[in-house]
Amino acid sequence: MKIVVLGASGQLGSCLKKISAERNLTDISFPSEEQANILDKALLDKLFSIEKPQYVINCAAYTAVDKAEDDVDTCRKVNRYGAAYIAEVCKKHQSILIHISTDFVFKGDVPKLLSETDPAEPENIYGLTKLEGEAAIAEILPEHYTIRTSWLYSEFGNNFVKTMLRLGREREQLGVIVDQVGSPTYAIDLANTILDIVEADNKAYGIYHYSNEGVTSWYDFAKAVFDLSETTVKLNPVKTSEYITRAVRPAYSVMDKSKIKNTFGIEIPYWRDSLSICVDRLVNETVS
Repeated sequence: MKIVVLGASGQLGSCLKKISAERNLTDISFPSEEQANILDKALLDKLFSIEKPQYVINCAAYTAVDKAEDDVDTCRKVNRYGAAYIAEVCKKHQSILIHISTDFVFKGDVPKLLSETDPAEPENIYGLTKLEGEAAIAEILPEHYTIRTSWLYSEFGNNFVKTMLRLGREREQLGVIVDQVGSPTYAIDLANTILDIVEADNKAYGIYHYSNEGVTSWYDFAKAVFDLSETTVKLNPVKTSEYITRAVRPAYSVMDKSKIKNTFGIEIPYWRDSLSICVDRLVNETVS
């Protein structure tokens, strides 16, 4: 069962590389961006002709949320048209696509669990272009799984946990948003789930939600990072209205994960348990 991972050098791609090695998966490839630029359909076609993948995992995305508000064209090229190109090449080569999307497709102004069938009303360009990518894939390629995730972090790449650990060492106090609520996702857990879906070979295509279990604010997420790492920075709660960003974020984006758990028999770890593992690895790496 040949697997090709696009966006292999990013955070989730790096986690997939780590997990596939731990699971002794040998028939999986991680082409570089030069080998698999998702905006170059001819290059993708050439890659797929050589690799002949049964599954394609798309981790490639434009994720600079604030920057996207002023860089709309580039963001749309990657998140909308890049996704469409991948779907078209998958269709030609009869490959099944697993595409990663985001909770930012939701407005997030009501404190309720968000299901896959709830209306998507993105409030920023990043979320809008990711939704456009979802729609383009669905129109082109029936054989796809779209997995929406949230607050992704790991030992790899740039993410909230690594930023907090760095700032906690550099500063005496720090302000973090207290009135945006969601569910952190350890990218290692998501990588395992993606490979579980591949191995299940269940043709229940469509949209799925995945994050770690539990609910927290960015403030409490940061507090947990500092508690687990024994960092003694003073943490101050900040309201969204006091910290204006270029892009609007959902105030409440907690997703219902019943569908993915019931369809694939997935067990999802609690967010703080997974965070403890990640922080331990990051701190040990820093010490060593």
